[in-house]
Amino acid sequence: MDTNFRTSSSLLQLRSSFCFSPSLSSSKLRLSKSKRLNFVQHRLVIKNSSGFDEDCSFDGFSVKPNKLFMQEAIGAEYGEGFETFRLDGPLKVDVDFLNDRLQEGFLKRIRYAMKPDEAYGLIFSWDDVVANTGALKLNAWKQLALEEGKEIPPEADAQKLMLYASADHVLHKILRWETIESEVDRLKSRLSQIYYDNLPKLRKPMEGLEEWLDAVSTAHIPCAVVSSLDRRNMVDALERIGLKKYFQAIISEEDGMESIAHRFLSAAVKLDRKPSKCIVFEDDPRGITAAHNCTMMAVALIGSHPAYDLGQADLAVGSFNELSVINLRRLFANKGSTFMDRQKQIIEKTPPKRKLTVDTIF
Repeated sequence: MDTNFRTSSSLLQLRSSFCFSPSLSSSKLRLSKSKRLNFVQHRLVIKNSSGFDEDCSFDGFSVKPNKLFMQEAIGAEYGEGFETFRLDGPLKVDVDFLNDRLQEGFLKRIRYAMKPDEAYGLIFSWDDVVANTGALKLNAWKQLALEEGKEIPPEADAQKLMLYASADHVLHKILRWETIESEVDRLKSRLSQIYYDNLPKLRKPMEGLEEWLDAVSTAHIPCAVVSSLDRRNMVDALERIGLKKYFQAIISEEDGMESIAHRFLSAAVKLDRKPSKCIVFEDDPRGITAAHNCTMMAVALIGSHPAYDLGQADLAVGSFNELSVINLRRLFANKGSTFMDRQKQIIEKTPPKRKLTVDTIF
């Protein structure tokens, strides 16, 4: 199946188009003197019009993805998916399409009948499920406030909102910093830079996760991790906490998904599993809703949100130490392996009324 996804954003395209690797020697860039002058003038125009410096930074700060501090849409409310491109034109990929096209073949059905655990696919959210990133985000806001001579509200509820709301909402509604739009863009760029600078401090995964991943790896269940980080930083972070070997697929900023549900569907494609056979591990009610919109099961990790906020999950646990592989089978045991597949409503037609004639009376 062709799964050539769209590129992430025009900002990253601009960076890749106008940034050159420092390893390129001058001998490889053989430009005439006039062409060099035109090239320099062209770069100056780009810098003045878009705010990018020659080292691919924006107003002195390195360009980083802005989805880190954005509240993404849930997505797939009506089963819609994303659009990919093939040689014969665009292809719309939705939930029904993937559940139909990713059906197991004859040999796979035989294998999954003998080893049913291998039919599942596990999808893990990066934030506060694989690693405790909430503390990093809150520290980034505190450092930004210190640099700007501002204060962070001490209330726990306000600080919790800062972790899940978009940066624009936090700046205008929670912190209420009086700033103009150009200043808001600078603050958001700096906020992302602080987060990436502190990301190497993340050295260990969530409690019990490594043991759980080792158990599912023994059962040959493929796993994927979804995040709004760029791929390089995502891979580096997984290597630092020692979990990269457990994930067969990584969904990052470069995949260009526009909602939480689209990230989950992209993970299902990369794992070669039907969405209805995938299980999402989330800590956010919005992520649980997105999983159900994709016909996936959802396991909630209690912590960032209390248990009563995660009631819609199919299973809620306090930590990964409470899980076993048998829990995955029980999620699909009630109504069979296809009960999460979308079903068409059958409308029974009432038979036509019998007409009374002379023959029927006598």
